[in-house]
Amino acid sequence: MATEPVIPDPWQALRRFTDARIALGRTGVSQPTASQLAFQLAHAQARDAVHHPLDVARLADELEAGLGLAPGSCLRLHSAAASRQAYLQRPDLGRRLDGVSRAMLQSRDGAACDLALVLADGLSAQAIEQNALPFLKALWPRIALEGWRLAPLSIVEQGRVAVGDEVGALLGARIVLLLVGERPGLSSPDSMGLYFTWAPRVGLTDESRNCISNVRPAGLAYDAAALKLHALLAEAYRRGLTGVRLKDESMTESTAVAGGGPAFRL
Repeated sequence: MATEPVIPDPWQALRRFTDARIALGRTGVSQPTASQLAFQLAHAQARDAVHHPLDVARLADELEAGLGLAPGSCLRLHSAAASRQAYLQRPDLGRRLDGVSRAMLQSRDGAACDLALVLADGLSAQAIEQNALPFLKALWPRIALEGWRLAPLSIVEQGRVAVGDEVGALLGARIVLLLVGERPGLSSPDSMGLYFTWAPRVGLTDESRNCISNVRPAGLAYDAAALKLHALLAEAYRRGLTGVRLKDESMTESTAVAGGGPAFRL
């Protein structure tokens, strides 16, 4: 018979290496109450993240002020999913723009650009609200070094990954970079993903784009994500492609700083 209410797990020392729910111990044949309550809290936070609405006006103002963009320069777009319920029940609607947004982009006068930056709430608007601006601040100096021509920053409500391809195509971008809230996990309701596609157009599938996942303070740090993304974008421009043929073989951040830059083994 146990002399303590919670019997510790022999792997408990490994918990400092991961947020995963391991080595929780037990009370008889059950989980400890504290662990069960923590699980229920994490589940509630994940559900809240899915349903949390994106404050587009506030996000646009913060991006314009934080990145030194002209007031009102962010394009505010919407997917074909008219509501959150429709977005969750019809994933296909989140992959396309609605008619008003499509007409807005089609009517714009402007030359083709090298890079279109698109933000979408995805399955966690919280991830975009918390991570987009600090990440872009880390990326911005690297973009400036390349001299790439940028399209106006676009924000898409109720958007999924593929909606970035339509936005990029309508803006005449050589590459589209989409920042999107990822599906919340039970330890990561605020994870942001970065998806980028060469020659974007409607109908492309996942093998045509690359992804850098879990960008957030408790995951892949902003500076490290910006370094990795910049290296991959530069290689994508050099080779004229993204997707399964573009592999992440860059140096680690510490090696790149010491050696002067990324390298690819092609």
